[in-house]
Amino acid sequence: MTALSDSPASPMRALTASVRLRHDAGLHARPAVKVTKLAKKFASRVSLAVSPNGPWIDAKSIVKVMGAKVPSDTILHFRAEGPDAQSALDALVGLVERDFPDDA
Repeated sequence: MTALSDSPASPMRALTASVRLRHDAGLHARPAVKVTKLAKKFASRVSLAVSPNGPWIDAKSIVKVMGAKVPSDTILHFRAEGPDAQSALDALVGLVERDFPDDA
């Protein structure tokens, strides 16, 4: 399930998307590495949170993503700001929806 919206809080266009994390281990080790590697491919600033209101953490930081200790069956919220924000959100949501496949 994905929801996209504009965030009125930022002068730069900020987009958000939400997706349920179904990976058995949650967002630990291998899934966290995949999220950060994918987020780093985009020029936009990419953040994630377990609440739609934050706190937001840098999705490009493996230390912060693993430190969030997100369990399975949690709704992940992504926020992206920048020139390729929509592409970043689409890619990250797709990664989570596909359960972090080995070819990602």
